[in-house]
Amino acid sequence: MNGAERPGGGVDLTITFFYYRDLARAQAFYEDVMGFPLAIDQGWSKIMAIGGGAHVGLVDEARGMHRAAEDKPVQLCIRVADVDGWYAYVQSRGVAALSELFENAALGIRAFVFEDPEGYQIEVQSATREGA
Repeated sequence: MNGAERPGGGVDLTITFFYYRDLARAQAFYEDVMGFPLAIDQGWSKIMAIGGGAHVGLVDEARGMHRAAEDKPVQLCIRVADVDGWYAYVQSRGVAALSELFENAALGIRAFVFEDPEGYQIEVQSATREGA
């Protein structure tokens, strides 16, 4: 360790980047189904606002630092107030790989999962107890 201190001023945004073969299709899904507005348009990278300072970046694999892969060992999880309402809504949109609603008592959540157009898993959850 060199003794340097982390700069002050906080973090402005948090962005998790996903890589796509069909960027336009991914963007349409996150705008039309998820309701995430486009916050920053970098051409081959579309940064969608989720809420607070959280964002998901959709990147054209042909230009980004990584390539799209079949195996997606990552999940986008959003915490909402009304998981049942979200379930009914997402079910009406005909998303891929939609699970049943489930509860995880150990984690204190009620949730469901589904996939975006290229197979990234999205979990939508609500807390079932305070502090979860």
